[in-house]
Amino acid sequence: CGLAAGRSYSGGGAYPNVSLTCPLPGVPKAVFAAAESRERFETRVTVLENGLRVASQNKFGQFCTVGILVNSGSRHEAKYLSGISHFLEKLAFSSTAQFGSKDEILLTLEKHGGICDCQASRDTIMYAVSADARGLDTVVNLLADVTLQPRLSDEEIEMTRMAIRFELEDLNMRPDPEPLLTEMIHAAAFRDNTVGLNRFCPVENTDKINRDVLHSYLSSYYTPDRMVLAGVGIEHEHLVECARKYLLGVQPVWGPGQGRAVDRSVAQYTGGIIKVEKDMSDVSLGPTPIPELTHIMIGLESCSFLEDDFIPFAVLNMMMGGGGSFSAGGPGKGMFTRLYLNVLNRHHWMYNATSYHHSYEDTGLLCIHASADPKQVREMVEIITREFILMAGAVGEVELERAKTQLKSMLMMNLESRPVIFEDVGRQVLATNTRKLPHELCALISQVKPADIKRVVTKMLHKKPAVAALGDLTDLPSYEHIQAALSSKDGRLPRLYRLFR
Repeated sequence: CGLAAGRSYSGGGAYPNVSLTCPLPGVPKAVFAAAESRERFETRVTVLENGLRVASQNKFGQFCTVGILVNSGSRHEAKYLSGISHFLEKLAFSSTAQFGSKDEILLTLEKHGGICDCQASRDTIMYAVSADARGLDTVVNLLADVTLQPRLSDEEIEMTRMAIRFELEDLNMRPDPEPLLTEMIHAAAFRDNTVGLNRFCPVENTDKINRDVLHSYLSSYYTPDRMVLAGVGIEHEHLVECARKYLLGVQPVWGPGQGRAVDRSVAQYTGGIIKVEKDMSDVSLGPTPIPELTHIMIGLESCSFLEDDFIPFAVLNMMMGGGGSFSAGGPGKGMFTRLYLNVLNRHHWMYNATSYHHSYEDTGLLCIHASADPKQVREMVEIITREFILMAGAVGEVELERAKTQLKSMLMMNLESRPVIFEDVGRQVLATNTRKLPHELCALISQVKPADIKRVVTKMLHKKPAVAALGDLTDLPSYEHIQAALSSKDGRLPRLYRLFR
């Protein structure tokens, strides 16, 4: 590359006439970092002698997220008092054999810039810590102690009772009824079994649950073969070494004796309706009160996350989309999803129309939540039943591609976050002993065709619906009418003939 004969540049310093497309003379050639092979970043799983699985994922950065996931949740409480998982979630990271109080645990974590959290769902309970990776030994020791050696003192249990009572009161007073409706739709869809069992502790059980009840449950479900120690941002060998040190051959505080047999019931979808008549007129008072609304959720059985149809259902859920009527819009907000285009944009009186997909290891539930003025409940229900029927109709190439792209971008965006990767690693290894990597999931999403959507919807529409209704239900159609609408060609409710209006 000869010296450029073009115009000279001001301020060029030592190289006034070298073109920007040529290497600078006398400067050593740059050596760029090459991307390492993918193997280094795959999820690694090791099974210890006692059945405990140790899973890890490498990630750049000085912080790590490590936690223990247990195959235990409200779905396993059929033979016990309902609400045990709710209690365990609230009691997590309290005093243990090594740590005298919650404050002592927090101070220990603080030395490594750490925070802790516990979340219980219908099928999993998760104890997690995010901290500096150099404190891994301390973190695993703490997690093992919290999980297997909790003191569960009378004072802590009494505090938990008060916290749960307050949470239950708050749940009924919240302007957003979504958590309550989710409970109701599960109870209607899987009546009195597995994932239909209450996730929150019933008020009448708060005084009945004590240390003995908790120990009886823990001895059955907190066994090494039902646990995964998952970590993100650490070396696999180091995590395995810590697991052997703190989780192998450890005697739990409730002793070695097995409790009752583990509940391995498979979810039985029943369908049905649960109605809660409630005055919603004073839910949100103040200078700009939310108007009184009636909330409806209609759901149908989908499939488990272990089945191949799980991906088409995830795409369908993204295609339905929806949200509140006061969304600010903007890219990625789903303003082109069906529930926005066909429902919220056409029916200004509807306050909300959102699609949800709940999936478990043996079943799933696809539902639509809608809310409107109590006088328009019948019309709202018909709009939702029609949307369910339209799912089985023609699927546009553009809307399908948009839904697939949105699902892939949401998946990749979420997996930028270390705690999300941790939960994904833990849950997948707990359920399947392996982990599907994001690029594998994206490839499966790309393969979804309009015929796949039609197939899964047709199968879904043959089931009985599950319905949850909350608020003023004077104009709510009967369950039989909703079922008839979902069995019809156009999704319309049977006509009502009244002599007197």
